Amino acid sequence: MKLDYKKLKARHRELRDTLPENVVLRVHRALSWLKAADETDQLDAKFIFLWIAFNAVYAQEIKAGGEFSEKGAFQDFLARLIRIDDNDMLYDIVWANFSGKIRLFIDNRYVSHQFWNFQNGCLSATEWKRRFDGSCRAAQIALTSKDTATFTGILFDRLYMLRNQLMHGGATWESNVNRAQVQDGARILADLVPAIIHLVLENPNEEWGAPCFPPVDRGE
Repeated sequence: MKLDYKKLKARHRELRDTLPENVVLRVHRALSWLKAADETDQLDAKFIFLWIAFNAVYAQEIKAGGEFSEKGAFQDFLARLIRIDDNDMLYDIVWANFSGKIRLFIDNRYVSHQFWNFQNGCLSATEWKRRFDGSCRAAQIALTSKDTATFTGILFDRLYMLRNQLMHGGATWESNVNRAQVQDGARILADLVPAIIHLVLENPNEEWGAPCFPPVDRGE
């Protein structure tokens, strides 16, 4: 069954009176951005909207004075999802798409932090290539051995690099230079984000934590 906004929204309406408030809010917010992604044909916007949908479903309240690492937060979140994914939904998605868009995306040097560390003078040409090739091989080995946690860690490391390029002004709107990675990244998230929302929706008793920026009474 391929999940989409309409199916997830219907399921959300069906369950929301029985769900914890934090799950209702997370899924409601995530679905609003998933809908926005579905309604645009512009690749940059689609990728950004899908990343925000992903962000909405995993992000937690930041405590005053506490340290926050977004990358660490979503990696922990993915590990938890994989633990509760009894039907291997995430594995099946990446396995079905690896020979096409996912392999091309992982093998794209422009979404690897090793390549940009080399460009910034932090790694030699030999070292960045060694590390990059090693991560590509590790992804293949992890997928073959059904090590979904390692594989998704490498995949989302690449997706996070693309996210940074777009969200921090490191790319031009509708640039021809980055079309391949934006197109593949958007397609990958379009497959994975609905599955991620589904897993949170169907596992409401997991401790997902308090969401960021909860609604407040405007009368106060």
